[in-house]
This record gives sequence, C-alpha cells and structure tokens, in this order.
Amino acid sequence: MHKKTPKRNGAKKSDLSEDEPKESYLGSWHANLIYIDRKKCLLFVNDKTLFNFIFPDISRAQIKELSNIFRVNLECILAAEGIPKKAKTKIMSEYASIKYTNTNSKSILGSMNDLAYHYKYLIQSEGGVHSYAVPSIIKKLNHMPMRALEYVFPIDALKAFCKNAT
Repeated sequence: MHKKTPKRNGAKKSDLSEDEPKESYLGSWHANLIYIDRKKCLLFVNDKTLFNFIFPDISRAQIKELSNIFRVNLECILAAEGIPKKAKTKIMSEYASIKYTNTNSKSILGSMNDLAYHYKYLIQSEGGVHSYAVPSIIKKLNHMPMRALEYVFPIDALKAFCKNAT
C-alpha cells in the first residue's frame, strides 16, 4: 500500500516492509489519502487490474484500522460486482495479513491520480461524500476503460483474472 497512508495511521518508517511482495493471486494494492470537499477519503487500487474503490470521509480513528477497512470494503465490493464465491474467498484469504511497502510504480500512481480526479468530480456532482450515489460511482469507475490496461475496464480485467486463476 502507498507509503503516505501508513504514515497517517501512525506507522513509522520502520513499520514498512522491505520485502518485495511474493507472487500472489490478485497481488498488491495501492492506497492513497485524497480530499473531497475537505473530507479525507481513501482510494484503493489493485496493481494488476486497476480495480478500485473509495472509502469516503474517513476519521483519524478509522485510519488506524486501515487493514480492516480495506478487507471489509473489498469483500462488499467484490460481492456487489458478482465475483463468484470461490474467487472471492481466494482473494480475501490473500489479505488475511497486510504489509505496507513503498510505492514503486509510476504507472499505478498515474492511474490513481486519474481515478482520484474522477472520484472527486463525480462525488461532488452527486452531492458530496455522504451521497447515496457513492456505491454507484465506484461501480461506474470500475466500468470505465483505463489506458494503462489498454482500454480494458477494471472489472473486466478482474473477472478475466479470476477466471484464469481458478
């Protein structure tokens, strides 16, 4: 996960893992703190598929529970997207333990900046971070073609990955 986010949840530089992530099913995610309407929001993006979601209006106390917030929201969003139970179980088991590392991909950071812009615009146009439309905005952005994926939708990349890996 992105190095600035752990700093905000009280982690020190010594808490960052120096190990490269081992090969895994779905792999690494990046997390970044963004501001929408002066509210802190966490943006999560998967490295392999650019599948993404946002946790709006996060408090300091909640940031300290970053790993749990990630797991709970990921599981809900996978279910909402209709990911088969077998694939969802495999994905979730991969994140039973989460390590934080430094960011190492300019491509992912560029995609995250693009997604952050879209989240800000769409959330503000739908009434703000407490809008009932946030789940539909997450779905919309996972059904948007991404240049880094050669214009494939993140949800399609995720579903293809799940199909090939099971």
